[in-house]
Amino acid sequence: MTEPAPHSSELLDRYEHALLGVFGRPQLVLEHGEGAWVWDVDGRRYLDLVGGIAVNALGHNHPALVSAISKQAGQLIHVSNFYTSVPQVELAERILRYADAPAGSRVFFTNSGAESVEAAVKLARRTSRPGIVAAEGAFHGRTTGALALTHKPAYREPFEPLMPGVTHVPWGDVDALRAAVTAKTGAVVLEPLQGEAGVVPPTPGYLRAAREVTAEAGALLVLDEVQTGIGRTGAWFAFQDAGVVPDAMTLAKGLGGGVPIGGLVTFGPEVSGLLTPGMHGSTFGGNPLACAAGIAVLETIESEGLLQHARAAGEHLARRVEAVGDPRVTGVRGAGLLRAVTLAGQWAPAVATAARDAGFIVNPVAPDAIRLAPPLVVTEQQLDLFVDALPSLLDAAPEETR
Repeated sequence: MTEPAPHSSELLDRYEHALLGVFGRPQLVLEHGEGAWVWDVDGRRYLDLVGGIAVNALGHNHPALVSAISKQAGQLIHVSNFYTSVPQVELAERILRYADAPAGSRVFFTNSGAESVEAAVKLARRTSRPGIVAAEGAFHGRTTGALALTHKPAYREPFEPLMPGVTHVPWGDVDALRAAVTAKTGAVVLEPLQGEAGVVPPTPGYLRAAREVTAEAGALLVLDEVQTGIGRTGAWFAFQDAGVVPDAMTLAKGLGGGVPIGGLVTFGPEVSGLLTPGMHGSTFGGNPLACAAGIAVLETIESEGLLQHARAAGEHLARRVEAVGDPRVTGVRGAGLLRAVTLAGQWAPAVATAARDAGFIVNPVAPDAIRLAPPLVVTEQQLDLFVDALPSLLDAAPEETR
């Protein structure tokens, strides 16, 4: 007789006894998924509107990604960085092509967004100008170098003193940015759309102004596209809609569709030449398995028209939210399928709990904002399910939170 499968409560108890508690007690124990749907070990189904925090670009169990990973796993999973592989070369070439990168541009592969930012920090230091300017509200990762660029005090303070030389300026304030960039500034590092701050877009023209300021000062403009890249906003990369070309960008999240991979992309030979042999490295970065996954993601986004779909579905979502007509819902902001539904009060955590109970996975990214970053394959009908439920989710939030 087979033992019954463990249920969520038992597994969560075991989790607390086996894993370091940096995330607290998880909310669910997920078992499998299909498209934008996931199921927990108790058999409950949820519409995944977070997508692994903008990671699962193709959703769950997409046949193209499953096939690519399976084939590569049976062929070659890892080689040291003394060598390369066909998937590594082909993925780098695709990224450069989709980024419209000029001749002399290059890619360095990492395993995560934070590692990509760490590589960007090294790139900035190679200018021999130690200063870095970042924005208030920014999130660039939790490794110590990336954490120095991240603004949230709760993340930073337990580990201070951090890397010196970082200045934070108000997000979207061109005058403040211009005043902060000096002859000692090696790089300005910005998100094209601030994700962890609550999906907050820049003021109109801000990124173009940042490009002008850095060019005038001889500093690098590094755009952190970890969350916004790989079709998330309806373009391959958000900088393309902003009408700027950075000196470098960081990637991760959606690139592998769930397989850990990231990258630093340098634009042009002068910037690419700042990191020479021996100056940086990664044991696992650019391994054949992760690169095969990345190729499958990019090919599928292109073949299935997911850039256009992300843009259209995001606009559909925004129209539907705005049409709800509930004064507790104040709007929606963002681009493509990276959106935040904004609320009239600090109810987002309670609404997210009510949503989970109703079968929706959303993220209370700020007290008054619910982040949605669903798989790029999510349908408009699936998005409608959430929007239609939104008033009842607000009703279900405990009275003391409203």
